[in-house]
Amino acid sequence: MSHTLTWYNTEHKHSRIKFITPSERHDGLDTDILNKRKIVLLDARAKKPLRWSGEVQDCNAIGAVTLNPDTPKKEAA
Repeated sequence: MSHTLTWYNTEHKHSRIKFITPSERHDGLDTDILNKRKIVLLDARAKKPLRWSGEVQDCNAIGAVTLNPDTPKKEAA
């Protein structure tokens, strides 16, 4: 596997999947990571509430993920 592909799957945090790596998502670790992240964010907001203008970011795991979800399907000729 190329270095770029390894980096993309194991190190690069993807915004569409809540800044989790594809490997973490594939291994089923995303829910635990997001739950821990929410605890950290809520703790930070409790310690310094003036730094927060609203709620912490959404840390709920997302459902199904598709590649290019906005790309219309081509009809068969």
